[in-house]
Amino acid sequence: MWLLLAFVAVPMIEIALFITVGGAIGLGWTLLIVLATAMIGANLVRSQGSQEMIKLRKSFQTMQDPSEPLASGAMILFAGALLLTPGFFTDTVGFALLVPQVRAAVFKFAKSRIKVQSFSYGQSPQSQHPTHEDVIDGEFEHVDGDKRPTHPSGWTRH
Repeated sequence: MWLLLAFVAVPMIEIALFITVGGAIGLGWTLLIVLATAMIGANLVRSQGSQEMIKLRKSFQTMQDPSEPLASGAMILFAGALLLTPGFFTDTVGFALLVPQVRAAVFKFAKSRIKVQSFSYGQSPQSQHPTHEDVIDGEFEHVDGDKRPTHPSGWTRH
């Protein structure tokens, strides 16, 4: 329901803002502003995205929770999509998501609303079970006496 409302409301808001701003400053200036925000936004997204990638790598290297840099990177990516979409409302939301304090507040809000039931870091499900050190997993094949290779490999019985 909320998604449908967003798909209807956002274009209507954008059209109203284009008409209002275009009527106040003219078509040329309106188009120039839309183009300028896309270019400025692309540069900001590139620089902030690379900073978040550095933070993400550092969290993996230090074995810390990577959820905040991942969420921040996703918000930066979403901000880039909004800034490349022509419109004043989407540009405002996109630029807001490029402010680190806004991203931190959105992450804090989302984190308070989401309950994580399990989390594993760097372990496969097999490594959680106790292992027997004298057991080696492998495949084998029974070989009849007449089908044995002429030169045993050292791994076969004589």
